[in-house]
Amino acid sequence: MELGTIQTKIEENIATVVFYHPASNSFPSSLLIQLTNEFYKLSSNKDVKVIMLQSEGEKAFCAGASFDELLMIENKEVGIRFFMGFANLINAMRTCKKLIIGCIQGKAVGGGVGLIAACDYVIATEKSAIKLSEFFIGIGAFVIEPAVTRKIGKTAFCQLSMEATEWHSAQWAQEKNLYAKVVVNKDDMLDEAAKIAVQLSRYNPDALIEMKNVFWEGTENWDDLLKERAQISGDLVLSDFTKDALTKFKK
Repeated sequence: MELGTIQTKIEENIATVVFYHPASNSFPSSLLIQLTNEFYKLSSNKDVKVIMLQSEGEKAFCAGASFDELLMIENKEVGIRFFMGFANLINAMRTCKKLIIGCIQGKAVGGGVGLIAACDYVIATEKSAIKLSEFFIGIGAFVIEPAVTRKIGKTAFCQLSMEATEWHSAQWAQEKNLYAKVVVNKDDMLDEAAKIAVQLSRYNPDALIEMKNVFWEGTENWDDLLKERAQISGDLVLSDFTKDALTKFKK
């Protein structure tokens, strides 16, 4: 259970993918790999037209990277491999042939914000505040920046990065186009997500695939770009400043 779980259910051409980790739905490497592989499998599944992505629980959608695993990184190769987990996940979502609807029921931090940004359409609750705390722990949101900036723009990304200790409300995220809709609670969010998923599942699947390609035009260099960003993070996570900050933050 400490490694987390990925559960997928397919009904009437809609795949519902639910991830879980006891530490506020954070991501150790193993869980990143599982979710990445799940998107690749669903991309080629002819019985699936639309994917709904959500996490378990009420309070946190995703707390980003596993702090325990970050603290265990002892060399650059391991560091790069860890951050490539997020790079590979974003690229798997980007190249997935199926439209991905993000169902956000709670707060998201760091890599969790990147996961949201990699969705094609997002519905969130009023409790779904976001934060990029990477500066506070001695690194930066390098790997997820292209995905986040694509949605909210460079200026808003700079604000999120520099205000590393501040939560930004769901309304703020909607105003910046990270969220398409904000509703009152989780039940409303799931209802809204299901409605659009059903609607999309009735459309021409070839049209959906072609439109997904249009949505992500201009990102063809991300395989190389996100690898470069993972290398930056892999260097920074080894610094004494980051190690000390991670230890204090965890306490």
